[in-house]
Amino acid sequence: MNDEVKVTQEINHEFWMRHALTLAQRAQDEGEVPVGAVLVLDNQPIGEGWNRPIGRHDPTAHAEIMALRQGGQVMQNYRLLEATLYVTLEPCVMCAGAMVHSRIGRLVYGADDLKTGAAGSLLDVLRHPGMNHQVAIESGVLADACSAMLSDFFRLRRAQQKALKQAAKTAGGH
Repeated sequence: MNDEVKVTQEINHEFWMRHALTLAQRAQDEGEVPVGAVLVLDNQPIGEGWNRPIGRHDPTAHAEIMALRQGGQVMQNYRLLEATLYVTLEPCVMCAGAMVHSRIGRLVYGADDLKTGAAGSLLDVLRHPGMNHQVAIESGVLADACSAMLSDFFRLRRAQQKALKQAAKTAGGH
């Protein structure tokens, strides 16, 4: 790959990851863990999603699944060949499995998930030699921004839980 193509691809990856970050903000605004995903084919978005398992009472309503579902509807096909999925956090096993089944060409993600990541951190479902399809992976795109959004969310959530416990303790003491 020549240098000009590489720079253009990096700019493109950052553009779509910024879009995924705006979707992650939607999740956070809804009280969900801030993860966003956008599915792109021929430099056009065909699906997008943000985490919604709490609001939808659906354990499968992860950002990636929502984007893949929408992409399938747009393409009128469950196979999303040559599509690239941009997601702010390394996918879990469920989402990685859905990516294999959808036959996407590439995953680009921001922050690593050392606890549950299935794109190389904990497991590598997407490039496992036993799978019938393998997905190319690029990681670390806008990783600092993606990680900061998640860290800030969990820091705020812990502070809120601590305040609730303190308030309950104070109320119970009277």
